[in-house]
Amino acid sequence: MTNTDARAARTAAGRELVVRLAFGSMAAHTLRAAVRLNVVELIGDGPRTAAEVAAGAGTAHRPMTRLLRTLTALGLLAEDTPDTFTVTSAGALLAPGHPDSLASFVRMFTDPAIVRAWEHLETSVRTGETAFDAVFGTDFFSHLARHPELSADFNAAMSQVTTETAAALPSAFDFGRFASVTDIGGGNGTLLAAVLEAHPNLAGVVFDTADGLAEAAKTLARHRLEDRCSLTAGDFFRSVPQGSDVYLLKSVLHDWTDARAATILRHCRRVLPSGGVVLIVEPVLPEVVGAEDGGTYLSDLNMMVNVGGRERTRADFEEVCRRAALRVTSVTPLADAAPYSLIEAVAD
Repeated sequence: MTNTDARAARTAAGRELVVRLAFGSMAAHTLRAAVRLNVVELIGDGPRTAAEVAAGAGTAHRPMTRLLRTLTALGLLAEDTPDTFTVTSAGALLAPGHPDSLASFVRMFTDPAIVRAWEHLETSVRTGETAFDAVFGTDFFSHLARHPELSADFNAAMSQVTTETAAALPSAFDFGRFASVTDIGGGNGTLLAAVLEAHPNLAGVVFDTADGLAEAAKTLARHRLEDRCSLTAGDFFRSVPQGSDVYLLKSVLHDWTDARAATILRHCRRVLPSGGVVLIVEPVLPEVVGAEDGGTYLSDLNMMVNVGGRERTRADFEEVCRRAALRVTSVTPLADAAPYSLIEAVAD
């Protein structure tokens, strides 16, 4: 291959990448339409014709065919014979009833509440300010509190993306040497339930706002953990429950500025007993960007645009822990729950 040929190949590959990324929001809205129209449930075990899916969804036949073929091109459906479709293994994740469903995740992260602020990314980059607050006249979590359906989608989405972490965390840390763990911002209890099931001698507390705990009792009942785990509503900017040996925070600190993250950690430090530990489960950015999945960096921008937080490097975590009189002792990637890592911190 000549230098000219090589340059042409690189240019072609570059053009393909840029075009694919530019179309990214269109793909996201295609997923949203599929979820809201119940496409995967209507196809079921299939195959189903586009006419059958359209009738079930209450749409016109031809537009539904175009949607189904786009979903096929994206790898979520398969068109086995003309105008007849089945669901792929990836597409099955759009069904709410699937055990590893991402339907609520799709609904949440394609909702106008998320998408509209992204239209002002340039402003956030220029000013460092959170676009969501300017667009909606309030902060993201206050907006959630005023919109129960959106709040329910948010809680469900957080539970859905916790599934892999819930499978990986119980064996990634020696919980068995402790008596009790409190999950700060623990939502519906998915993560703590997995830890308690794997460690029968451990007791637990799920701590979150009242809205965040809305589905937690059902989770504990489903896992028969009511006798070993309690629910406590509160505000982690004011205090956290005392009495545990381990304080667990998954996907909490990245929602907040360093100052506010340090406040949360400071409250954990205040109640941490001798020999206790704070466990932080979040992505840890490398000091230099390599070949990592770009999703974590998009999450970093999402934190800036929508909530005012950030993803962090190990040095960033060490600094925010230092502000709370905590010392990071280890950072362990959770290989089965990438891109998350387990960060252990103890009293400094």
